[in-house]
Amino acid sequence: MAHEVETMAYAGSVPWHGLGFPVSDDLSSKEMMIAAGCNWSVGKYELNYTIDDDGTILTVPNKFALVRESDGSYLDTVGPNWNPLQNEDAFALFKDFVEKGDMQMHTAGSLQDGKIVWALAKINETFEVLKGDAIEAYLLLINPHKRGMAIECRSTPIRVVCANTMNFALATDSTRRITVNHNQQWDENYVIEMLGLAKASNAMYIEKAQFLASKFYEDATIESYFSDVFPHSDKQSEEYSKNALRAHEVLAEQPGSNLAEGTWWNAFNAVTWMTDHEMGRNTSTRLNSSWFGLNRTRKERALSSAVEYADAA
Repeated sequence: MAHEVETMAYAGSVPWHGLGFPVSDDLSSKEMMIAAGCNWSVGKYELNYTIDDDGTILTVPNKFALVRESDGSYLDTVGPNWNPLQNEDAFALFKDFVEKGDMQMHTAGSLQDGKIVWALAKINETFEVLKGDAIEAYLLLINPHKRGMAIECRSTPIRVVCANTMNFALATDSTRRITVNHNQQWDENYVIEMLGLAKASNAMYIEKAQFLASKFYEDATIESYFSDVFPHSDKQSEEYSKNALRAHEVLAEQPGSNLAEGTWWNAFNAVTWMTDHEMGRNTSTRLNSSWFGLNRTRKERALSSAVEYADAA
């Protein structure tokens, strides 16, 4: 896929992915939706086909086409119980929080030709891992117009000094996630619960970050860590992969390296810097991978692995 990002708008400084166009930092949720080019609705239509011999039109049973109403573009094929959450309703979930000053609309856009619409709101909370090393809290809403993805909110902490990101599925334990399938009725109370879980998730992330910042790695363990996170494509090879070698260089080159030099926090951020700012064909595919693809899971694995190594240090 040559270009994952279709439309995007952002408030404030240029975001880490460098995409989109700037807007005012005081937009309402609806104004951000319009600015991001997401002010369109999704229709669900029967699938029909024509028999050439006599022109008879037949209907495909239990199959429906999702169509973007603004331009008639096809999004996906779904079943009879699949119901889209309209973009206007999705963005409205932020409305009360933005009006009360609990959140500020930050970024929004459309990916994969409209198949994924998302909005990122900044929660008015900032934490410090170390002096001068701040983490800002965000809430990411994902509204997919495609099969196989649920409506979801994720906690998304962003390190200010380098704009490295993480995003977590919101959960109170290992068996429960706040996601809503398209055959369920969306309840506005989910957002209140999601905000509470996001704050709890951010607090847990800060706790892990501060732990990593207090532990120092040794040469042997950092080599093992980068090999785990960036394994060689040839599983039989004992050589370092190119990405693992690059991670060693990033340790000293990345923004903020002086704040936590020699620590597992610095090592983990070398991974997030690479996934957010270097890996991928371009910034567009990099954003998609960091939030929805391979690099998202890579960062999650890198965090848990760094905690394990630090715990053993």
